[in-house]
Amino acid sequence: MTENIEKKWQKKWENDKLFESDPNDKEKLFLTVAFPYPSGAMHIGHGRTYTVPDVYARFKRMEGYNVLFPMAWHVTGAPVIGIAERVRRKDPWTLDLYENVHKVPKEELPNLADPEYIVRYFSSEYNEVMHDMGYSIDWRREFRTIDPTYKKFVEWQISKLKDKGLIIKGEHPVKYCPRDKNPVGDHDLLEGEGVGVNELTLLKFKMDDKILVTATLRPETIIGATNIWLNPDIEYIEVDAEGEHWIITKEAHHNLKHQIKDLNIIREVDPNDLIGGFVENPFTGDKLPIFPASFVSGSYGSGVVFSEPADAPADYIALQDLKNNKELIAKYHLEDIIDDVNPINVCSVKGYGEIPAAEIIEKLGIKDQNDPKLHDATNELYKVEHRKGIISEHIPEYGGKKVAIAREEFKADMIDKNMATTMYDFAERPVICRCGEDCVVKIMDNQWFLKYSDEEWTAKTHEVLNGETIIPKEVKNNFEYYIDWLDDWACSRNVGLGTRLPWDNQWLIEPLTDSTIYMSYYTIAKYLRNMNADDLNPAFFDKVLLDIDSDDVKVDDETVKEIQDEFNYWYPLDWRLSAKDLVGNHLSFLMFHHSAIYPKEKWPRGTVVFGMGLLEGNKMSSSKGNVILLKDAIEQYSADVVRLFLMASAEPWQDFDWREKEVLGTKRRLEWFREFAAKVEEVKNSPLDLTNIEKVELNRTIDIWMLSQLNQHIKEATEALDGFQTRKALQESLFLLKKDVDHYLYRVKHLLDSQDPAIIYVLSTVLEAWIRLLAPFTPHTCEELWETYGGEGYVSQASWPEADESLVSPKIEKSEELVQNIIKDINQIKKMVKGDVEKIHVYLAPDWKWDLYEIAEEIGKPDIGQIMGRSIGANIYDDKKFYKKYDELRIDQRGLNANDLIEIPAFRNVMPDVKNKKILDLGCGYGENDKYYKELGAKSVLGLDISTHMIEMANTYNKLRNINYKVVPMEDIDKINYKFDIVISSLAFHYVKDYNKLIKDIYSLLNKGGYLIFSQEHPFTTCIKYTENVNKGHTVIDGKYFGLFSDYNRPGIRAKEWFGKDVIKYHRTFTEIINVLVNNGFSIEKIEEPVASQESIVKNPKYINQFDRPFFLIVKAKKI
Repeated sequence: MTENIEKKWQKKWENDKLFESDPNDKEKLFLTVAFPYPSGAMHIGHGRTYTVPDVYARFKRMEGYNVLFPMAWHVTGAPVIGIAERVRRKDPWTLDLYENVHKVPKEELPNLADPEYIVRYFSSEYNEVMHDMGYSIDWRREFRTIDPTYKKFVEWQISKLKDKGLIIKGEHPVKYCPRDKNPVGDHDLLEGEGVGVNELTLLKFKMDDKILVTATLRPETIIGATNIWLNPDIEYIEVDAEGEHWIITKEAHHNLKHQIKDLNIIREVDPNDLIGGFVENPFTGDKLPIFPASFVSGSYGSGVVFSEPADAPADYIALQDLKNNKELIAKYHLEDIIDDVNPINVCSVKGYGEIPAAEIIEKLGIKDQNDPKLHDATNELYKVEHRKGIISEHIPEYGGKKVAIAREEFKADMIDKNMATTMYDFAERPVICRCGEDCVVKIMDNQWFLKYSDEEWTAKTHEVLNGETIIPKEVKNNFEYYIDWLDDWACSRNVGLGTRLPWDNQWLIEPLTDSTIYMSYYTIAKYLRNMNADDLNPAFFDKVLLDIDSDDVKVDDETVKEIQDEFNYWYPLDWRLSAKDLVGNHLSFLMFHHSAIYPKEKWPRGTVVFGMGLLEGNKMSSSKGNVILLKDAIEQYSADVVRLFLMASAEPWQDFDWREKEVLGTKRRLEWFREFAAKVEEVKNSPLDLTNIEKVELNRTIDIWMLSQLNQHIKEATEALDGFQTRKALQESLFLLKKDVDHYLYRVKHLLDSQDPAIIYVLSTVLEAWIRLLAPFTPHTCEELWETYGGEGYVSQASWPEADESLVSPKIEKSEELVQNIIKDINQIKKMVKGDVEKIHVYLAPDWKWDLYEIAEEIGKPDIGQIMGRSIGANIYDDKKFYKKYDELRIDQRGLNANDLIEIPAFRNVMPDVKNKKILDLGCGYGENDKYYKELGAKSVLGLDISTHMIEMANTYNKLRNINYKVVPMEDIDKINYKFDIVISSLAFHYVKDYNKLIKDIYSLLNKGGYLIFSQEHPFTTCIKYTENVNKGHTVIDGKYFGLFSDYNRPGIRAKEWFGKDVIKYHRTFTEIINVLVNNGFSIEKIEEPVASQESIVKNPKYINQFDRPFFLIVKAKKI
C-alpha cells in the first residue's frame, strides 16, 4: 500500500511538472549537490547525500522561494575503464561484486565490459532510484559529462584558465597507475582515498662499492644515526642508479623506477649477507653496523632504514629489543658490536632530557614494538621537535638552530654534496587503483598542471571563502588549511572517458578538473541539450556566462539573450553540498576556479559539508560489500521511512549510522503519525476539512498550552532547517511535538468522546500544521494525508507554517511543565507504594514565598537571593535554554568538539575489557558511552544523571539496547544496593562537592578487582576564578596562548557562567584527586592528560593551542 501511495504521488508530481523551475518574480534559490559517479548501484550513503538538499529545496519552496535543484552524472575519468577491463578479463572479485552487491543480473554482466554501457546502465538506475525517493529535481537539466555540449563547456573553462597563465606544463610527482599508465585522483581509487604524497630524503650510506640508501622525513637526525636496519625476511636487490650501485627492496624498486630514469636491476641481494657488516655515515664518516629488524617495510621508501634511537621511539625500542635477543645476536655475530650502540643526542626540546624517545616511551607505557601507542609516540615527538626543537649545541654547523630550519639547510647541503637525493612516496599504503593495480608515485615531466600554488590565485580564492557561509562553521578552518596547502595539480590524463585538452589533443582533462564550475552549466543545460555542439564555441560561452561581446558567436541573438538571462537569474550558486572528504580537492577547486573565471558577484555564497555513513557501526564500502542498496531499503521500509531515518539519525555534517532496529523504530513513528490523523477525524466524528477549520476561543489552560507548544516547535524547526539542521528540525517537528501531543491527549482523554469543540479545533490545527512541517521529510505520506483530510492542492506547494509568537506563552508552558512533573511524581509514588493508592495530597508553596523570591530576584543578589538561586540552579540541566545550548555543543558539533576529538578517544583508550561486565555510568548525559560499551559486549549498563531531560534523551537515543537509566544525583549513589565491575564517569566529578564521600561510595559499589575510570576538567582549568576580565582561562600574547593557573593551591568552589547559567564547580589539586583515591583503597593504574592529535587538529584547527595546557584529566584506578 505504501509503495502504491509513493508511486501515485511521484507520477502526479511528474505529470504536473511540479519541480521544473524557470525564472519568475520570486526570490530565487539555487542549490546543488555533488553529482554522482554512477559506476555501481546507489546505496543508503548516497541516500543521505541527496535527501538533505531535497529536504532543504522542498522547505524553501514552501517558504515561497523559486528553487532550482538539478542533477547530472559525472562519468569522466578512468574508473569505468578499469571496471570494464576487469569484467573483460573475467576477474572473479569484480563479477561477484557486481552480481551480488550491486545486484546486476547475471545476463547483464558481460555488457559491463563496455565502459560507456556501465555509465548508461547505472546512471539510468540512479535516475530511477532518485525518482523512487521522491526527489524534487528539475530533470530537464540532466546531463552526462561526456555529452558533446558539456565537453564544449569544459573546453571553454580549461582554455580560460590557460589564457590566464594558470595551467602550465612541467615536472611534478603524481599518484600513478602503472597498468593504466595514467595519473589517478581519489575518485580513481579502490583504497587510499585522501592519502598524501610525502617528499623523502634519500641518504647515501656507502658499503664498499655499494650504497645503502635510506628514506627519511628527518634527514637532520642522521647526525645521531647509530646503525642501519634491514629486514632479513624480504627481498633486496642491487640497482644501477645513474652509475651508483644502490641496495633497495624489490618493492621499493616498483615505486622508484617511476621517479629515477633507467633504474635497472643488477642482481638480487640476500640481506643476511649484509647484516653484521658496516656502512659509512655520509655526514660524520662514522662506521655504523647493520642490524636485523622485522618491522622494516619493504614497500615504504627504499626498504632500508637508518636508526636514530634518541628521537625515534620505534628505533629506541627496537634497539632495546635487539639487545635482549640473544638468539639474533648470536645468529648474526653481533656480540662485539651491540653493546657499544647507544642513542646519540641530536635535538633539545623543552620538557625532555637527552633522549626524548626514551622518555615518551616511558610516559605512554609502551612495552614493545607491537604496541599501537608507538605510532602516537612517534607522531607526538615529531610534532613537538618540529615546533619547539633546537639542534643541540654540540652539533657542528647546525647547533643552536631550530629543527625546522636546520632540516631544510641540512637537506640542501647533503644533496649539493651528492650525499643525498629526494624521492616521493605515499604517506601510507595501500593505494590501489580501481583496476586493481597498486599505485606508485611517478615524476611526470610532460604533464599539464593547474597552478594552485600561485600566491595571487590563492589569495583570491581566500576571498571566495571569506564571502561564503560555511556549514558547519568549524570546517572553514579546514578550507583555509587546504587552500594554502594545495600544490600544483596534474589536470590531464592519458586514459579514460572525458574531454580532450583543446590545445594538446593527446591528453584528456582529469575528472576533478572538469567538474569545478559545472553548477553554472545546470542553469543553461535545458537549452544546450538540444543544440548543435559545433555551434557552442568559446565566443558563445563568453557572451552567455561573462557578457563578453564577439562577432564569432554562431547562435542567434534572441536565443543567446534567453540563455544569458536564465544564467543571470540563477547565478551565483546559493548552496553547494558535498562530503567532507572533498574539502581538500573538489570543494576547494570549485572556489579556485570561480575566483579565476567569474566576477565577484558570481562567486558561490555557501557550502555545506557532509559526514560519512556507517552500517551497524562499520564504515560503508561498496568494494567490501558493506552496504545496503537504496533500492532495497525503499522496497523494505518505503521511501518516506528511509528519508525520515536518514534525516533524524544525525545532522548532515555528522557521520550517520544505519541500524535496522532504529529504522524499524522510525517506521513505527511514521505509522503512528498516520494513525494520529485518523484519530483526529475519529474525535471530530465527521470528515475533516483542513482548509476550513472552525476556530474556537480557548479557555482551558491545556488547550492554550498545546497551541503554544505547536508554535514554539514551528519556530525552532524553521530556524533549524534554515541552518540545514535536519536532525534538530525533526526533533522539534516530530519527536518533541509527538511527546507534547501524547501529553495533551492524556490530559483531555476524558473528553475525547464528547466532540468537544476546543479539542477538535486544537487537534485539527495541530494536524494541519504538522502535515506541512513534515512535508519536506516525508512528502508522499504528507501528500496523501493532505488530500485525504481536505487540504487544498499539493502540500508540496502549500506555504510553510509560520510561528504565531502571540500564541507562545512561557507562563502557560511553565505551568503545564509543573503539571507534567506532578504527574511524573504521582506515577513514581504509585510505583513505590505497594497496593492500591486511593488518594495523594499535593501541597503548594504559600504565596508569601513566591513574593519573597520575586523581590529577591528584582533587588539583585542579596544573600537570600544567592541561596535561593543556588537551590534552583542545583538542577540547571533541565532548564530548556541551557540544554538547547548544550545540544548545540554535544550534538550539533558532534565530531568537532573537544569531548569527541580529545576526551572520548583518550577515555576509551584506558578502558579495560568490558565484555560480560556490569557497568555503572555516573553523570551519563545522553548515554553515548553506554551505547558504545554495550555494543562492545558489556553485560549491563546503568546510567545515572541528575537531569531528567538528559535521562529522557538517553532513553530516546539508546532505546532497544537493554540499557537502564535513572535520575539519581551522584551524591545519592550510596542508596544503590548492588555491585558493579566497572564504574565510569565522563566530565562530572568536578561538579560534586564531597569528593571523598563519592569515592568511598564508588569503592563500596565495586566488586573486588573492579575499575573506576573517570575524566574531569584538568586542575589547571578548574583552578581559575572566573571574573568579567577572566572568562576564558587563557590570554593571548603575539598570537600564542598562555594558560592562567591562578589560585591552583586554593581548592573549593568555582562559579562560571555556562550557557547563560551560573554553574558551580569544585577545584581540587592534582594531589587531592589522587590521594583521596589511594586513601580509600584504590591503586592508580593510569593517568592521562590528553592533548589534540594531528588528526583532531585537521578536523578542528583551533585545538592546535592545546599542546601548552591540557583540558582534561583521565584516571584509571583499581579496587584492591
